[in-house]
Amino acid sequence: MSVVESEAPEDRPAAAEGGQVPSAMQYDYTNFYFGSGDDAFAMLEPFSEWWAESHPAGYYLYGLPMQGAPKTRVDIRDTKTGQIHHDLLNFASYNYLGLSYRPEVKEAVIEATHLYGNGASGSPVLSGSMEIHYQLAERLAVFKGKEAVLIFPTGYSANLGVIAGLMRPGDLIVADQYAHASVVDGMILSKANSRFFRHNKVEDLERKLKRFDGKKLVIVEGVYSMDGDIAVLPEILEVSKRHGARVLIDEAHSTFIYGERGRGVAEHFGLDDEVDIHIGTFSKSLGGQGGFVAGSKALIDYLRGFSRSRFFSCGISPVVAAGILKALEIFEAEPELRQRLWANVEYMHSLLNQGGVPVGNSESQVVPILVNDDARVLEIGEALMRDGVYINPVQYPAVPKHKSRFRMSISAAHSREELEQGARIITRVLERYGICPQTSDTITSTTG
Repeated sequence: MSVVESEAPEDRPAAAEGGQVPSAMQYDYTNFYFGSGDDAFAMLEPFSEWWAESHPAGYYLYGLPMQGAPKTRVDIRDTKTGQIHHDLLNFASYNYLGLSYRPEVKEAVIEATHLYGNGASGSPVLSGSMEIHYQLAERLAVFKGKEAVLIFPTGYSANLGVIAGLMRPGDLIVADQYAHASVVDGMILSKANSRFFRHNKVEDLERKLKRFDGKKLVIVEGVYSMDGDIAVLPEILEVSKRHGARVLIDEAHSTFIYGERGRGVAEHFGLDDEVDIHIGTFSKSLGGQGGFVAGSKALIDYLRGFSRSRFFSCGISPVVAAGILKALEIFEAEPELRQRLWANVEYMHSLLNQGGVPVGNSESQVVPILVNDDARVLEIGEALMRDGVYINPVQYPAVPKHKSRFRMSISAAHSREELEQGARIITRVLERYGICPQTSDTITSTTG
């Protein structure tokens, strides 16, 4: 293969059980980022050579077609063999409250289709705004306790549009090092001075802030999407305010889950009014698609004209907006959904701990299963699927090199039996690869 080695052979992780690591799996996308010569297509041929070998060797595990709704059990098509794996335990979906497939949500979508058709067919600033979009924005503003909300086509575009729409060259943005790629891309697009502070280390944040005079923005996440821990928001706010910095919190994985009313981690700490900019998404707990920013009316009015990722995109589909509105209504009417989710989170954490599964510092419904073997994580994912579990493998650049993992998502819809079965399968497979020191027999049921 025409690739450049990114690391010396002795620096690579040792092969786990299963024999020699296929040569293709010793490389990844990072080996094909730069190419020599003047042709923009210079890397296509060596990449194609690698992909022809790596895809059947295991890289196919990404983007496997689900055959129905993201319920707790799913059928998945194996794109390597064409086989349909039936009745897999689904720990891959962000559908944390099980709302995406609720009958009431589907009926709301159907009714909206009769009224609006399929898509918005226009930018929100031109013909792409419909009455239901205004209803959703107003309803969300009430829910978040903010003056106004602006809706974006995706959560990614919300971060991109807000950060680049607000900050300018010469300003300073300091983000947690584990901030989402959309935050990073928004920082790049803004052309502001961009810095990162070590994860949840406020002393490092302070060092970055105190060296700068001018406009400053600090960015954190509520729940960190690859580690499942939460921002140390009280300390971050104290340091940020002392140095005159505004604060943005991305609550993609924590809105509708944390806080007394489900507003997020900021509410959880009683700091809702101290945070300047609140970002959220519809694609997780509400089971829809899109993103939003909540804040003061002055902020929202300004971003309406300067958030290019919204200004020049089509508005979200009105049928999706209808489903989100209904999901929000169910969420507020059924607080037991969150209670059930938190009970499931606590139970699954206890089961994985019994089995010796390494989950880092997770304290949420996002549970990293730490493999730390870039060459083997996809092979292990294939073994998990064969044994009955569908779960997402994660490698660099989503996480640092040699910090590969599976990201488990817990749902309120999971039964105790499904959690127990999933924990046993995961523990058993990881034990075969030398990752779990204990045996699956140590996992005990409390369901009788």
